[in-house]
Amino acid sequence: MGGDSNGPDRPKGGAVSSGSADVLIVGGGLAGLSCALELQGQGLHPLLLERSDRVGGRVRTDEVDGFLLDRGFQVLLEAYPVCRELLDYAALELRSFYSGALVRVEGAFHRVADPSRELLDAIRGVAAPIGSFSDKLKVPRLRSEVRKKELDEILHGEPISTEADLQGFGFSRRMIDTFFRPFMGGILLDRGLTAPSRLFRFYFRMMADGPTSVPAGGMEEIPRQLAGRLTDGTIRTGVTVERVGKGEVELASGEILSARAVVVATEGPEAARLLRGKLANPGSRGTTTLWFEMPEPAEGDPVLILNGEGKGPVNHMAFMDRVSDRYAPEGKGLAAVNVLDDALPEEIRMQPGADPTAALLPAVDAQMKEWFGSSARKWQHLRTYRIDHAHPLQTPRSFDPPVRSSRLGRDLWVAGDHRENASLNGALGSGRRAAHQLVEELAGG
Repeated sequence: MGGDSNGPDRPKGGAVSSGSADVLIVGGGLAGLSCALELQGQGLHPLLLERSDRVGGRVRTDEVDGFLLDRGFQVLLEAYPVCRELLDYAALELRSFYSGALVRVEGAFHRVADPSRELLDAIRGVAAPIGSFSDKLKVPRLRSEVRKKELDEILHGEPISTEADLQGFGFSRRMIDTFFRPFMGGILLDRGLTAPSRLFRFYFRMMADGPTSVPAGGMEEIPRQLAGRLTDGTIRTGVTVERVGKGEVELASGEILSARAVVVATEGPEAARLLRGKLANPGSRGTTTLWFEMPEPAEGDPVLILNGEGKGPVNHMAFMDRVSDRYAPEGKGLAAVNVLDDALPEEIRMQPGADPTAALLPAVDAQMKEWFGSSARKWQHLRTYRIDHAHPLQTPRSFDPPVRSSRLGRDLWVAGDHRENASLNGALGSGRRAAHQLVEELAGG
């Protein structure tokens, strides 16, 4: 991937004089793209400014030696309501994961399945040493409970932690530790399960309502599809914004662009830096993904594999060539191995941008050899992605209210998953909401 901005891997767009733009959008991630699309649909002319060589923000995919490597372990929950509205799922050629997981417990893998989709596997898994029989009965009861509620009701629920919610529901300590801690910990990027129970229940509802998938050609197909709907000249890449003011931005080159309004649609820490006191830094949860080339394709279901033992750095992993054969060249396999921040050495965790490969690779190699035996000795490390800000830091207290204001002033707005919730849905919804409110305000003026 890469090349010039007009190449086949890049969305259309180029430099535009600020005089022709009604709204300047800082940041070309999902929030910025959805904001631009909404503004365009309302008859305005946005100009999207992106620092890197192409749009996508954290949702990016690199091609390395014929392998497709997402920047971080990312998936699309197809039931996300805003994603359903904005994305053409058929064009993305979505490939779904198995409705369940393989959990590593007591030195072996045990299958946990969604009984609504994989009934026989769920029945076979009753004897698995992952919680009690009572625990396994509580999972479909929890599923039924969250499906009865509207999403808004779920997101405005009781402000407690995920762990407190699971304990209150009656799950045993073993069930929480062997299943929910690696499973929901991987989604929330928090094995401690301190994240808001409202987020846990929101994700749980989304997984109950639809498949967990990836585009056949990698996660970057999502922002690429959105960018392809914008008119020529809407996107300007390779520009760094140094300062944001009311209705104007200053670039690192010294160029100043002005418009009727500015929307800052970057990740939370960068938004706080640019807005200088107008917005608090939400904090970050990070994650690290290591990608490995395998000498032959993986076998079996496209299943998520969880560390239910709690030892070793790996929280979860998947063989991505099982999910989509386009992730790996013909005759090869591809493993994505994910490590959460709590397993990183402190000196790496406290240094944004630090490469954790040397610190992690020996322990990850040892864990994979323990799990998969001699076949893992043939794996070749391809690349490591350390995502310092993978999620905004959302706690039961900071997630109240679940939707934060986009308006900082008549001509200054903010968007991003830190204004709603840490998900593709939250990013897209925040950008669209900011644009809609901005249009209403401009029209009222």
